[in-house]
Amino acid sequence: MSASNFATRAGRIAGPVLVLGLAGPAAGQTTDVAAVRRAEAGIRVLAADSLGGRFTGSRTSDVAAAYLARRFAAAGARPGVPGWRHEFVIPADLPGVKALPEAERPARGANVVALIPGRDPILRGQAVVVGAHYDHLGSGAAFSLSPDQRGQVHNGADDNASGTVALLEIASRLARAPPRRSVVLVAFAGEELGLLGSAAYVRNPALPMESTIAMVNLDMVGRLRQNRLLVFGAETAAELPALLDSLNRAAGLDLKASGDGFGRSDQQSFYVAGKPVLHMFTDLHEDYHQPSDDWEKINVEGLIKVARFTAEVVRALADRAAPLTFVSKPAPVAGTGDRPSAGYGAYLGSVPDMSAGGPGVRLSGVRPESPAARSGLREGDVLLRIGDHEIADLQAMTDALRSHRPGDTVVVVYRRGAALDSTRAVLGRRGGG
Repeated sequence: MSASNFATRAGRIAGPVLVLGLAGPAAGQTTDVAAVRRAEAGIRVLAADSLGGRFTGSRTSDVAAAYLARRFAAAGARPGVPGWRHEFVIPADLPGVKALPEAERPARGANVVALIPGRDPILRGQAVVVGAHYDHLGSGAAFSLSPDQRGQVHNGADDNASGTVALLEIASRLARAPPRRSVVLVAFAGEELGLLGSAAYVRNPALPMESTIAMVNLDMVGRLRQNRLLVFGAETAAELPALLDSLNRAAGLDLKASGDGFGRSDQQSFYVAGKPVLHMFTDLHEDYHQPSDDWEKINVEGLIKVARFTAEVVRALADRAAPLTFVSKPAPVAGTGDRPSAGYGAYLGSVPDMSAGGPGVRLSGVRPESPAARSGLREGDVLLRIGDHEIADLQAMTDALRSHRPGDTVVVVYRRGAALDSTRAVLGRRGGG
């Protein structure tokens, strides 16, 4: 998942499947053992040290792209573009590129595009796009949240090998029984540099954008906990909330659906082009954009559960008789949104719970050895004030941290259960505690 744009809004590989916090299959559903094994194999390949963090434009990124093309073909999909690769040029003056050391600035990237033709002779000319970015941070570059660990491989198992593997599973499920409309599956490059691959696809799509009825994005879907799935973009079409609720009756997820299409992942490129979008997300965690985001921490059964649900969402969109009713909303002011920016002000080290509403910001965790941890804050606390700033929501928390500098001591007021309390925190900087 993009840091520069992360808004304040091979055959089978043996090894154990590590499951974290999975509530178990819903009633009537069983674990698909073959799918779990496929997914674990994919995660272990894409998040292996040998792929060096899949940085866009790198040799190992090309290795990953070739692997994805083989997996799409094995799933029964066709090339969406000649040779599977949808290449694009990366301008040197883009902010995400200029933030990199000069020797690490890529000049090109390549999406991997697959196609499942629709079965309806009339509707097959229309498409639903399903995407997930396969790039990550390489050795950290400018975007690691552990700057003191730059030079170490950032494998990005959850961000976003998880979404990419879910995309492969969706391809397999839909290829076995194609829906009425065509489905275009895109593994995007360049997301971490500023949604470059998805923007390039929108400019030069496999099927015309005017014939694309919706886009579904999977970004960070490998840490399903307490069976909770966040779906952003539910407000981008009038019909989406009811559709999601209906499909979730069988899936049995703790589904939190809300929001517009400006979530600062690849769905945004499609939303600004006038398309309804959804973004599947299993929430933030302390390993985001750090070398510790490794395959062993992935909830593989949970990932398959998300992939299964998403495949049914895509099928319902591709089978419906009429297009969706697009809902346009104004773009957020620069620096605002629904998830925290990687570059905001002083550092507290808290991990917000993206599904919780206000007032305040509920924490889903704190980073080890961070100011938040040292001050005694912990998972479940609801932050209400930082210094002189009331914390009504995530944006207010971002504004509060931007108003301080590393080294400042602030009083943090929080609620723990029914009790109000406060603590002092010495704010830090990224990589410096």
